[in-house]
Amino acid sequence: MEIKTTVIALSALAQETRLRIFRLLVEQGPQGLHAGAISEALALPPATLSFHVAHLARSGLVSSRQEGRFIFYAASFTAMDELIAYLTDNCCQ
Repeated sequence: MEIKTTVIALSALAQETRLRIFRLLVEQGPQGLHAGAISEALALPPATLSFHVAHLARSGLVSSRQEGRFIFYAASFTAMDELIAYLTDNCCQ
């Protein structure tokens, strides 16, 4: 992972709502949750959820998939592992 990618990922997580969304998705595992379930679980209006999930997706920490009329979001465990490895290797020696 490059430093620029690391900064983008960390900045995405450095906001309370986005961190709450990411934590929820990590807890759900690779199958993720559909947007309505995330919105309901965190009491977020749909427009607010869309804004924050888009930011997480641009950072590579969240992916999306369409199933019928639902959009499911899932945490990218590969990106999370790379971020943790980068921090461990470069910041915590």
